[in-house]
Amino acid sequence: MNDRNPTQRSQNRPKGKFQRKPRFYAPRTCQFCTDKSQVIDYKNYDLLRRFVHEDGKIRARRQTGTCAKHQRQMAKAIKRARHLALLPFAGEVLR
Repeated sequence: MNDRNPTQRSQNRPKGKFQRKPRFYAPRTCQFCTDKSQVIDYKNYDLLRRFVHEDGKIRARRQTGTCAKHQRQMAKAIKRARHLALLPFAGEVLR
């Protein structure tokens, strides 16, 4: 059998050009948490349009930087705006 330990193999591995560099990300803050005066409303077309892809899909939290609470409110507002024909469902291009 093999006398080596799995941890020893990783320590003896040569460091090549494909070694990953550590990435440092700046902490993102939710724009709605920092600016309390900004309200998520289904009638605010310009605000909602920034959180929707060109094909009509709602953008993910990773892309928008919103917290979970405000992402839920944003999704609800976008869905209400879609039902009132203020925003398109998937398939149409936003202007």
